[in-house]
Amino acid sequence: MSTRTSARTGATAPVSAARSAERAVLTAEFRLFRREPGSLFWILAFPTGLLVILGSIPSFREPDEALGGLRVIDTYGPVTVLLGMIVAGLQTMPPVITGYRERGILRRMSTTPVRPAAVLGAQMGIHGAAALASAVLALAVGRAAFGIRLPGQVAGYLLALVLSVAVALCLGALVSALSGTTKAAHVIGSVIFFPSMFCAGVWMPVQAMPDALAAVVEGTPFGAAARALGDAAAGDWPAWSHLGVLALWAVVLIGAAGRWFRWE
Repeated sequence: MSTRTSARTGATAPVSAARSAERAVLTAEFRLFRREPGSLFWILAFPTGLLVILGSIPSFREPDEALGGLRVIDTYGPVTVLLGMIVAGLQTMPPVITGYRERGILRRMSTTPVRPAAVLGAQMGIHGAAALASAVLALAVGRAAFGIRLPGQVAGYLLALVLSVAVALCLGALVSALSGTTKAAHVIGSVIFFPSMFCAGVWMPVQAMPDALAAVVEGTPFGAAARALGDAAAGDWPAWSHLGVLALWAVVLIGAAGRWFRWE
């Protein structure tokens, strides 16, 4: 009996040590993230600030027949929700991970109980949580200040939201994998950032795009996300084609990131 008990204790000890190390990494990474005012501003405050600026334009608060009776500000609800994700995935997360690799931190961690994967998981978890917090803030301010409707199809909206966050983080992981230096991470992230904002509908809501352009944009991760979130916000279940595009992009991006990612 005592022999079996000792064996079980010895087997669970490394697992407990690894979990404690992962919790310590998550706590440390969260503290470092809180000390980055730039990241907090661009993820949390910028999308909601943009919504307030656009909502302050009188014509954007008037129903538009071209948008099916919706107001322009209504179409920007999903856009501002996506903005926080795009910033987190492309602008703030990759330089952190690439910086750790560039300074040899990930290589040194590979020889300790704290594996480099714990850092990657912590970064994705923290930035994913920040993106979700940004979405909640944008929805709350949009509702309180401009009467933007809360999602009518809650389950569909949550599904589209989770898939959208996953796509943004997987894209950020791929940028981290392709970037050899922090400077390269900034450059590659910025190159992808602006087309992503266009596809999300920052300059023109996807609903207002010409049919040919909208068909192309809806095949991109953030174009599909904008349509899925918009449909769910209006009370309809998101089109399975849009959800499928999001899921497919998430699988392809994380697969590519795993293929090319290096710890040193």
